[in-house]
This record gives sequence, C-alpha cells and structure tokens, in this order.
Amino acid sequence: MDLSTTYLGFDLPHPFIVGACPLADNLDSARALEDAGAAAIVMRSLFEEQLASEGLAAHRSMDAHAESFAEALTYFPDADAFALGPDEYLEHIQKLKEAVNVPVIASLNGVTAGGWLDYAQQIEKAGADALELHVYSVPTDPSSPGESLERRTIEMVRAVKDEVKIPVAVKLSPFYTSFANLAKQLDGAGADGLVLFNRFYQPDIDVEKLEVGSTLQLSSSAELPLRLRWLAIVSGRVRASLGVTGGVHTVLDAVQATMCGAQGIQMVSAVLQRGPECLKEIRDGLSRWLEENEYESLKQMQGNMSLLRCPDPNAFIRGNYMRVLQCWRDNGSA
Repeated sequence: MDLSTTYLGFDLPHPFIVGACPLADNLDSARALEDAGAAAIVMRSLFEEQLASEGLAAHRSMDAHAESFAEALTYFPDADAFALGPDEYLEHIQKLKEAVNVPVIASLNGVTAGGWLDYAQQIEKAGADALELHVYSVPTDPSSPGESLERRTIEMVRAVKDEVKIPVAVKLSPFYTSFANLAKQLDGAGADGLVLFNRFYQPDIDVEKLEVGSTLQLSSSAELPLRLRWLAIVSGRVRASLGVTGGVHTVLDAVQATMCGAQGIQMVSAVLQRGPECLKEIRDGLSRWLEENEYESLKQMQGNMSLLRCPDPNAFIRGNYMRVLQCWRDNGSA
C-alpha cells in the first residue's frame, strides 16, 4: 500500500513523525525511532528565554513587552534544568544529522518578536532540514487585543522566513477568535506548514499549601476531535502543509486525521507510553485499513472529509451542533 505523503516539501514514505520530545536528545533513542520507521524527527524546543538569558537578544528591542519579558525571566528555570543549551543544541543538530537518515526538524519556542529569531539562521547552518516555530503564549493582560497577538505571530513568521531557506512550520494553539483567518494570514506570510495544536499545560492548585503547581498529562484520543474540526476547516484553503499533533494513538485516529486533511501526523505521547515500536504497529494497521476499504493510496484519502468538499459547511457545523444537543439521552434515568 502506498502510504507516501508530502509534508513541508519532503516526500515521506508515510505521515508518522515523532514530535518534539526527549527521545531525540539521545542518539541511540533517535536511531531506535528511525529503525521503528519514523518518517521524520522533531527535536525538543530551544526557548526564547534561554537565548535571551545568553544575551543573544540584548541588541534588539523586545517590543512593547520588553519589561514584562525581562521580569518573566526571573521565573524561568536555571540553565542546568535544560537538556540542551543554545550551543549544545546546534551541536546536537549536527550529531543527529550524522546519526539518522530521516529529516531532522529543529524547534524554537517563543512569543515576542525579538532578536532570538535570528537563531533560526544558526539552526539552518547547523544542518537542520526544517524548523518548527512553536508559539506558546497565554495572554493575561485584558488590555491586549487579540489582533495584536495575531499580528505578532505573523510578524515572527515573516522574520524567520527572511532569515532562512529551509521550510518553516508554525505550531499553534486553537485559542483564536478566527483560526481559519489566522491560518490564511500565516500561509500568506510564507509558513510552509501549520501544526494543529499545541497542548497548553494547565495549573494544578494545592489547596492546603496555597501553591500553584503544574502537572504533565500525556494526551489521549479524546483530544483529537478539536484537531479534526480545524483540520477539516483549513484543509484545501491554504498552501501550507497541515500537521496534526496531540490525540493520535490508534489506527482509526490516523485515518480520521488524514481524512480531515493532515499530511503529517506527529506522535509523542503514544511513543512515550508504548515505545517506538508503536510507530510500526500503527503504520501497518493503516496499510491494512486502506486495503480493506479499497483505497489505492493514502493521498486518495487525504482531505476527503474536509469542509471544502461539503456543499454548505456552515450548515453542516450548525446542524451537527444541534443534533448532538438534542439527541443526548440519560440512559440511567427512570
């Protein structure tokens, strides 16, 4: 069965990519991912705050958020808490490229339009095949309008595209007033890929100590529907490749994501829970599913459930909304 796909301009044998996680930190585990069939590997992120603390961004203004950003650095973990510092990150890119034969995608995580974006050029020179720009921001200032936040993200993408020739993907959150419009603007700004969606880690409250902590919860298939909705809405409306991350754990998860338009499927939680061999299990299972359902290739299935192929998308979404609310029954009631 032909499972080939095109993602960020790369012709991949199948869509299953290992997303940003600790497994790429070690060369032996990275080789194990390749041996298990990973089509590409995304490195964990290098953070804007790491680069700023190294003084790489000191020569540029950090826009209107400069003062608050500087204060935020005081809450940031010590350098020793990170697996890779800025220099080590570049060295590791080179080592990964020597260790594996699949595309290596580096990752930058930040939120302001500062000089840290210049580091993208160093990442390209180190040999990364592509770059994932990871936009993680939780706006808390009620005076900050949504438009300004979106504009800053678009400007970040333009700035990076001006610096590098390698493909650039943008990993986004779903919390925008009009995500489809933002996707279109990012596409126009030159983004080569859009990855849906970043997972926001929620606070955990210790009610006895009155402290705020954080807990890392791995994803489950229950998180996939949100991604399916927006993949289906955006599919066919942008030039950029569409990637999905968060919620793909089974063969049917992969089928649904592909039908909604995903060209790349990033897996992290499933690999951490079940080991690299789960990549082969799901890939083989997808091949069997396609054969059983009389598809000739994966590409034949890509986007066949997108809203672009629906005569009246708005009616479709509204109709499903009403149907779900009206059809629920409490089977345990008298």
